[in-house]
Amino acid sequence: MKRRLRILTWHVHGNYLYYLTQVPHDFHLVNDASRPQHHSGRSGTLPWGANVHDLPVERVRESEFDVVIFQSRAEWETVQHEILSEAQRRLPRIYIEHDPPQEHPTDTRHWVADPNVLLVHVTHFNDLMWDSGPTPTQVIEHGVLLLSDARYSGHVPRGAVVVNNLPSRGRRLGLDVYREVERRVPLSLYGMDSKAIGGEGEVGNSRLPDVLAAHRFFFNPIRYTSLGLAIVEAMMVGLPIVGLATTELVTVIRNGENGFVDTDVDVLVDCMKELLADAALARRLGEAARVTALERFGIDRFVADWQDALTRVAH
Repeated sequence: MKRRLRILTWHVHGNYLYYLTQVPHDFHLVNDASRPQHHSGRSGTLPWGANVHDLPVERVRESEFDVVIFQSRAEWETVQHEILSEAQRRLPRIYIEHDPPQEHPTDTRHWVADPNVLLVHVTHFNDLMWDSGPTPTQVIEHGVLLLSDARYSGHVPRGAVVVNNLPSRGRRLGLDVYREVERRVPLSLYGMDSKAIGGEGEVGNSRLPDVLAAHRFFFNPIRYTSLGLAIVEAMMVGLPIVGLATTELVTVIRNGENGFVDTDVDVLVDCMKELLADAALARRLGEAARVTALERFGIDRFVADWQDALTRVAH
């Protein structure tokens, strides 16, 4: 894509949006104080580039765009009809689906259902599980650009866990799994509202890589989700990964090479205890995890894939 595009989107997942804006186009983020969710513009502590612009909601209709990128059901089903003109709703459109289906895991029809929209899934697992109907799809796997040069030390004999709002998100995000493992293995839980269950609280985006780097391993208790960016970020730092052998993670982690995955929590607990007892093993697996992350989830590949998708819709 040689010409520079004007892209309208929403602030849905902060870190993902930061990585997406590494694509060399101009991103205009809807800013609407009356709708705090997804309408916060250039908010937070992320180091937004000069290509990322706040756009007050009252100026959306008078602005010119080349592409609209949707990232949530509310924006697709409701908000676009409230804030976009009819002409803007006919622009080239992309919908990023960040999650697998939340209702039936295999028989849920995606709500976009439009052959003129490109549905981008962030994992092949998502693409496999959704019934995307007539909507064309493309898989663009994560790409990560760490906000610090942190490298693994593993000197703290604990596992790091990163899940936002785990107390309220229950079994799907593995609250019960975390509670069981935490009784048997020393873990440090980070993320929004984690202090409610004895965790460490939220850590700023730029500090998180350094915080992770000190831990012996990274544990992912989530049963059913996409591939969490925190996992990839931990791998980039050099942590070995331990997690449930479900969803996309089984294509990323190879047992005994860059971490451990299993559906038996007792097996995972034994693996964590082995990593705590053998720092050299943890470092070796973590180095392999970093190689995997650099090869599969590098920011250059991510940017190239997005350039291809944008060319596909805005040729």
